[in-house]
Amino acid sequence: MRHCHFTERLFSFERQYKATADAQLSTTFYNSRCRNLTAKVDEIIRRTIRRDRTLAPALLRLHFHDCFVRGCDASVLLNSPRGGQGEKEAIGNKDSLRGFQVIDDVKNQIEAMCPGVVSCADILALSARDSMRAFGGITWSVPLGRRDGIVTSAAEANRDLPPPFANFNTLSTLFNGKGLSDKDMVILSGAHTVGFARCASMQTRLYSFSAANPTDPTIDPTFAAQLKRQCPQGDNTTLILNDQTKPSDTWDFNYYSNVLRSKSLFGSDDAMKRNAAARKIVLTQNKPGSPFSAEFANAMEKMGRIGVLTGRTGQIRKICTQTN
Repeated sequence: MRHCHFTERLFSFERQYKATADAQLSTTFYNSRCRNLTAKVDEIIRRTIRRDRTLAPALLRLHFHDCFVRGCDASVLLNSPRGGQGEKEAIGNKDSLRGFQVIDDVKNQIEAMCPGVVSCADILALSARDSMRAFGGITWSVPLGRRDGIVTSAAEANRDLPPPFANFNTLSTLFNGKGLSDKDMVILSGAHTVGFARCASMQTRLYSFSAANPTDPTIDPTFAAQLKRQCPQGDNTTLILNDQTKPSDTWDFNYYSNVLRSKSLFGSDDAMKRNAAARKIVLTQNKPGSPFSAEFANAMEKMGRIGVLTGRTGQIRKICTQTN
């Protein structure tokens, strides 16, 4: 009984701490200490995206991968002092995540303007939003006040990041464990309407799905053949568009059409229609006047609050790749 009461008190403390941390995030957090922060980040990011538009979805993904491991604390940016043990070396991140140099560039310029004030976690959150706004079609609110973590773990990333082969129940467990609903999961998965994927993430689905079916039978056969031409067996490096059905990379709700037509890249995408409630959400997004962008914006703001460090927890790193 005493253990039960202790557990209840612990859960109550965790809920209160999370609510307090959330309350400390504000869009005006830096107004008195770094007044031109958001305008400066937006200026740098717009210039970056004009040079290389592919970096926008990459920065969005970098933010997602940060928040899903230890919360939105910029731990994904840290170099591991032990070598090979940090989040950068995790299975879903190594030779896959991009945009680190962009964050370093933004951080350097913000440090020159407001030394020791703005966290790498907030810079990453702002850069992800501003890059997609420059990309076109989507924006969302970014409350600020996050602080930076001091730990990075490949093991935790391998445990917490949703794998591309996961089924619906596995995905639901991972997202729910971060305080996100199944609807949030379906909406955030819509980010796969833009960006690129590495052929390494499709090798199993295309060539060694099972003994009876080397190619995943849930993929449209013509689409599978198209993917195999772009990703030959053993090719782990080639990058291909997430959305293979559009002539250019644009923000829209076409991802959901691809899911319904079995023309999405990953088993985790296909899983979005394998649950009755989730399928209804997919159908709602896949129509003229789709609420996708508005609902994605809400889900991104919610995701950006996962496990945030505020107040005196964490630190404000001077350099994003290392602790102070």
